[in-house]
Amino acid sequence: MLHILSVENMRKSDAATIAGGIPGRELMLRAGKGIYAAASWKPPVAVVCGSGNNAGDGYVIASLLQEDGIECEIILLSEKFSEDGAYYFQKCREAGIYVSHWEEGMSLERFGTIADCILGTGFHGSVRGDVRSVIEAINQSGAYVISVDINSGLNGDTGMTDLCVQSDLTVSVGGFQPGHFLQMAKDVMKKKVNVDIGITPVERTISLIEEADIRQIFRPRKNHSNKGTYGYVALIGGSEKYSGAIRLAAMANAAMRAGAGVVKLALPRCICKDILPLILESTAFPLSDDEGEIAFSEEEIQNLTANVKTVAFGMGIGTGQGAQQVLSWLLANYKGRLIVDADGLTLLAKMPAEKIRSASCQLVLTPHIKEFSRLTGESIEEILTSPIAKAEAYAAEMNVTLLLKGPATIVTDGKQTYLTDAGCAGMATAGSGDVLSGVLSAVLAYGEDLLLATAAGAFINGRAGELAQEQMGSVSMIASDTVANLPAVIHKLEDMD
Repeated sequence: MLHILSVENMRKSDAATIAGGIPGRELMLRAGKGIYAAASWKPPVAVVCGSGNNAGDGYVIASLLQEDGIECEIILLSEKFSEDGAYYFQKCREAGIYVSHWEEGMSLERFGTIADCILGTGFHGSVRGDVRSVIEAINQSGAYVISVDINSGLNGDTGMTDLCVQSDLTVSVGGFQPGHFLQMAKDVMKKKVNVDIGITPVERTISLIEEADIRQIFRPRKNHSNKGTYGYVALIGGSEKYSGAIRLAAMANAAMRAGAGVVKLALPRCICKDILPLILESTAFPLSDDEGEIAFSEEEIQNLTANVKTVAFGMGIGTGQGAQQVLSWLLANYKGRLIVDADGLTLLAKMPAEKIRSASCQLVLTPHIKEFSRLTGESIEEILTSPIAKAEAYAAEMNVTLLLKGPATIVTDGKQTYLTDAGCAGMATAGSGDVLSGVLSAVLAYGEDLLLATAAGAFINGRAGELAQEQMGSVSMIASDTVANLPAVIHKLEDMD
């Protein structure tokens, strides 16, 4: 797993490394060398520098470019320098590297490569003045753009911006920050890599899930096993108004493709006839209904959940009294792992907090940002100011595992947090949430570590979506395309040994 450090954690860790005996000047040299080696440089190169240590990295890069005979120019936005930055700027002056000053209206179209060394990860707010105009010029230049540490203008903790550099490559220094992954990050950086310069985190970090971290969950299965070995799961959803037959079938198929031993798709009796032709490997479990929605029957729910390891509840189920009673019963009586999504989250948001906190099951909630707003009572804007901290606080307070959906997925129990960067724009389509619920229901049935299994489910779902987008494009792909690509993703994990 890769460590992701908050901006404040990185600041403290950098200071602690310097206090521990590695001079800041040495760290800046390591950063510049690492960035230079990580990128390709098509001349002529513009190294556009602000006033902080981010600019200092740029001066090191400019020196290395000149040493290798690559034509370069430093463009200054400010005559202010950090102490270490001033040292390397003077080296550039002594080496005869051409230095110019940014002027409004200057064009950057003549450059083959632009190194963005303007603002670091500590920036927050809106870009103004010369910084705004130079970012606009970089984005209009047509050059290959390399952002140093983070794209100038992008918030290092939240991934939010009103304007930032759009990079072909972003090279983070010392460790990734949340802003390299969250919210708008994928739309403004095509590729990102990290350069290790010897900074050790001093506070708890977030962990970025990689394939190697979850392969244990998806090891090849033994011949001496049966369907019960890998778990019975129940999916409870649907209503006459929101039958979404194909979406519900995709969810059931996703659970099977993700490795569930047996899938019971529990539906109001009135829509079973629509679903049956679409589910071949799963079992339809008719439930009593009332005016097109589930009606609560304790006997039916007891029979449904008696031997299942995981229940996923809420997809298209509506918010009527019957659904509310079923959810209340599950919270009070079910002893397995309960995933609550979609309408189930709407119902949950109306329940007393203590009912959630004291649930008899291991509760996994899978909201998108608007649903999370309803759960917490905080506005979307408030949540976006610190999404990871908000997610961790809610998970800890409510004693749940929280999977907060987004361009990157946050998975936390309040004590430990994973981030998954898998997923793509094409997954913004009806039924994608249902597919994720199906995948999670399966993986949570056989993955022992609840938090890691939840993150693993999000990871393989996202990777399958990426494969689907490669085949279908972001506009035309649909949720079932993600399901179709689950086997390839899981098979790759099986073969990693």
